Amino acid sequence: MRLLIKKLNKTRKKQAKKIDILCNDFIGAQRDFIKSLKTISFIANFYESIIGITDLNTLLYSVVQLIKEENTDANVTFFLRQSENFELFMFESEQPITFEKQQLENSFTPELMDNICKSNKVCTLDDMFAMGLQGNLIGLNKITGVTIPLGQSGSSFGFVLVYRSSENKLTTEEISNISAVTCGLSRAIQSCQATLHSAD
Repeated sequence: MRLLIKKLNKTRKKQAKKIDILCNDFIGAQRDFIKSLKTISFIANFYESIIGITDLNTLLYSVVQLIKEENTDANVTFFLRQSENFELFMFESEQPITFEKQQLENSFTPELMDNICKSNKVCTLDDMFAMGLQGNLIGLNKITGVTIPLGQSGSSFGFVLVYRSSENKLTTEEISNISAVTCGLSRAIQSCQATLHSAD
């Protein structure tokens, strides 16, 4: 009788472990599914918000607002290649703000901007330092940020800089959500630029 009870208890423990594993797997799958739904919702809302915009400033301002809604306290700057130089787009309101009002952007040299463009990948601050980012190291230690490439068919015509205080570090999920919309955003930017050039 004791052996039977012992065997039964062993079997119950094994089953309980299997149930725990299944429950944890189910909870993990559900969590991943919810993350995917949030990403899909962000992408759908993003494209719905920018559809039909033909003015570059209006487009970029709208994108900044959408990114800020999803990424609390984020600063967003666009660096777009213009022949040999880069044009910066930063917004406090519907109008671009002056270059001098920002700090991290002031550390971007033409060489660094070119290197980020050529890398054509998401770059962290560490990557940017390796590419030549220079500035107040104490100030930069208080910042978390990435650049996300803009372009099509493997070539980059610019990038988006997203950064905020290191106390509220940018998450992998937040970076992935922004990266998920850059393909369509790149097309929209090029379309606005083409409209601008044809008007000139």
